[in-house]
Amino acid sequence: MDRRVIYADLTVSRDSGPESSSPSSFPQDLCQGPRWHQFALKLGCAGVTLLVLAVIGLTVSVISLLQKSPIEKSSVDVQQNRNETTESAQLSECLALWLPLQKKCLFLSQDTNFWNDSLSYCSTKESSLLLIQDQEELKLIQELIKDTAINFWIGLNFTLSEKNWKWINGSFLNSAILNIKGDAEENSCAYISKTGVSFEECYADNKLICQKQRNPVINKVCPDS
Repeated sequence: MDRRVIYADLTVSRDSGPESSSPSSFPQDLCQGPRWHQFALKLGCAGVTLLVLAVIGLTVSVISLLQKSPIEKSSVDVQQNRNETTESAQLSECLALWLPLQKKCLFLSQDTNFWNDSLSYCSTKESSLLLIQDQEELKLIQELIKDTAINFWIGLNFTLSEKNWKWINGSFLNSAILNIKGDAEENSCAYISKTGVSFEECYADNKLICQKQRNPVINKVCPDS
């Protein structure tokens, strides 16, 4: 008896078997949430990052300025000290026969002249008749006068039209500085002596005092290296 083996193709459908080999995946929306929520979260993170960077930058700038300010101040102080040490100001020297007095150089003439001629004489020396600024200057000038019998014309005369004493620079006499006693008349001019200030006729012969201003001179000194 012949045994026949019958082969039969068995086709198993992949979809028909049980699906226990891999778990079912959850819906994607359940894990990630709404899209607008993700966008808002990313935007918030970006804003916080920018804020932190801004704070860091501001802190660095403030620290830099605080460190730089003392350095700049020190540099300015050094430069000022250098200028003070390399530049010294002093008044110009007076010419020969001229006497230094505060900010002036004075020339006491030994020749006598009328008051108007005395004006011209001082002008030829690029100066003017004496103008007295205050009581202190008056006392210092009187100390320069050795002889009590000598009078020196100054740049002050009496103007009849204004009935007042007037300096040659156009200003009127301040009685708190000079107190000239007596009733002056036309052609009255003032003079100074060792004992005070008075006046007489402008055509009288007196010595005179010329003045020049002493200008400041800046001396440059090289700093030590």
